[in-house]
Amino acid sequence: MKRKRTLMSVGIAVSLAVLATGAAICAQDRYSLKVPGGLSFSEFKGYQTWEVISLSHNGDKLAAILGNPAMIQAFKAGVPENGKPFPDGAKMAKIHWTATSKTTYPGAPQVAGPLHDIDFMVKDGQRFADGGGWGYAAFEFDDTTNTFRPGNTSDGPPQGKDAKCGSACHTIVKNRDYVFTEFPKR
Repeated sequence: MKRKRTLMSVGIAVSLAVLATGAAICAQDRYSLKVPGGLSFSEFKGYQTWEVISLSHNGDKLAAILGNPAMIQAFKAGVPENGKPFPDGAKMAKIHWTATSKTTYPGAPQVAGPLHDIDFMVKDGQRFADGGGWGYAAFEFDDTTNTFRPGNTSDGPPQGKDAKCGSACHTIVKNRDYVFTEFPKR
């Protein structure tokens, strides 16, 4: 009987710990966020499991650029170098971290430190006809509160309040269907 009570107590304690951890992790439902007049985080649900397209390092930030299956398939078919556009439904996520040096590791490599923000792109020629067929969103991460918020005009680079927030920058790669990222050999 005593053993049964002990097992039950341990089971309850473990269950409460799991629930408390889950509540802390789920403090914010990122998928409820939306750029005012633009894209929602929920349109990119599952981005964490997408294949890596490429990596980048710009100043103090490291980034992994991920693509959904439609995006990866298009890159593998030669888009945009073959002159063809990406198909509607192609999506990209660019996750930025503040770069951190691991000085105790050989070569003192730069590695991903605190999460900074996540940017998204989706190709939908009808919905975003006035933006080259692409919609954009930026969600800034606050490490102190462990929450995301839509990017705004005080961020760097400034983000407008619609799905065209990235279109001005991307016009310089119009000949690549507005996509900077290249798909390197593997």
